[in-house]
Amino acid sequence: MRYIMFFLIVVPALEIGLLLLSGKTLGVLPTILLIIATGVLGAYLAKKQGLETLRKAQQNLQYGQMPGEAILDGLCILVGGVVLLTPGFITDAIGFFLLFPITRQWLKPLLLKVVRKWIDNGNVIIYR
Repeated sequence: MRYIMFFLIVVPALEIGLLLLSGKTLGVLPTILLIIATGVLGAYLAKKQGLETLRKAQQNLQYGQMPGEAILDGLCILVGGVVLLTPGFITDAIGFFLLFPITRQWLKPLLLKVVRKWIDNGNVIIYR
């Protein structure tokens, strides 16, 4: 719960401060163009990575394997794409971190630990 409060209060405040600093340093128009460019680039990368992950999942299913890693990749890509569409430099950094396969590899073991903890605690129940 405290993480949600952090992201809902602290991150937007920091984003506003960075946007104001950027506007003062670079100028208003370059800051706006930079925000638009990261949003467009993020949407392109999310689409490209999402389609690649979907192909991996389909391939796993064709071979009778569970697409667990592809599902984690898809979740990271979804969240990364969404935060890249929100204006701000911190969310853009988080979004790009989630979209690039190399950096996603660092995050997936942690994400897997969290999901397993939720399952062990009974917060998430998987029915077969």
